[in-house]
Amino acid sequence: MQRFRDYLSSLGFAASDGEIPSSTKRFPDGAQYRVEIPSVEGPAVLTAVLEEADQRGVVVHRVSQGSGGLLTTSSELDELAAIGRARHIEISLFVRPLTGWGLSTAMNASGAGSLASQARGTEQVVHNLADMARIADAGLRSVLLTDVGVLNLAARARQTGLLPRDLQFKISVQMGFSNPASIALAASLGADTYNVPTDLTLGQLAAIRQAVDIPIDLYVESPDDQGGLVRHYEIAEFVRVAAPVYLKFGLRNSPGIYPAGTHLTPLATSLARERVRRAEIGLELLDRLMPDAKTSTLPVADLGTPAPATEATR
Repeated sequence: MQRFRDYLSSLGFAASDGEIPSSTKRFPDGAQYRVEIPSVEGPAVLTAVLEEADQRGVVVHRVSQGSGGLLTTSSELDELAAIGRARHIEISLFVRPLTGWGLSTAMNASGAGSLASQARGTEQVVHNLADMARIADAGLRSVLLTDVGVLNLAARARQTGLLPRDLQFKISVQMGFSNPASIALAASLGADTYNVPTDLTLGQLAAIRQAVDIPIDLYVESPDDQGGLVRHYEIAEFVRVAAPVYLKFGLRNSPGIYPAGTHLTPLATSLARERVRRAEIGLELLDRLMPDAKTSTLPVADLGTPAPATEATR
């Protein structure tokens, strides 16, 4: 096996998962970590998250949501963009539809593994690209992707100006890449941040960090359908090993709400407020274990903060 470890080393990869070095990489402003609150489904939930964050002294750099631009009205997209501009935060919307919302129930439910997060056929690829354009037309500048082919095409469209050149591609945990070579491939195809699987060891995270410079998105607490892990006591090691890292505070023991809508707004709001509370718990622990850890102070230029929509972009 040694010759293949040497081969990996010659390509710039870690030769094993046995080493856990401290990362010397940082966000552009020198920060080691930022905070993400997921499943923020619409303007009302976003407003509640920011109210809760203000009350608890939690700085939120990014929010993300899973229902996607597809199930967000044009006025809601405009409102999200306006809040993002006012608060200088990144708002990342899932790109839909994907297989799990289509007709392919037989393959999706098979024992061969879930295909729900992949774009199925040419039409869903086109739908994904159109959904990105609609999100961007509202002035938002961050989208959440799961399909590697869609990522490749979207990045090429971004290069040509078919999509905005400042549009950020955040990769969902549902893409599932779990090793340095695969995640480096995603980065080479245009990924701007990558949400790694929730159950990676510190050694595995360190090897991924060696392979890529883009921020790693990492669940400190993950929802049940992503493993239901509560890893708060590892938070300082996450920052040490994986910087630059988005600390992502999901919520175990909570119901799935995708696709969300006004019929679920009270529940979505309650869950989102608790995610902010979980963030407060995690950040207090980080302060005790690693008091010199550096985060970003808002506003930050590279956050993918929504740009004002213009007639040209519409």
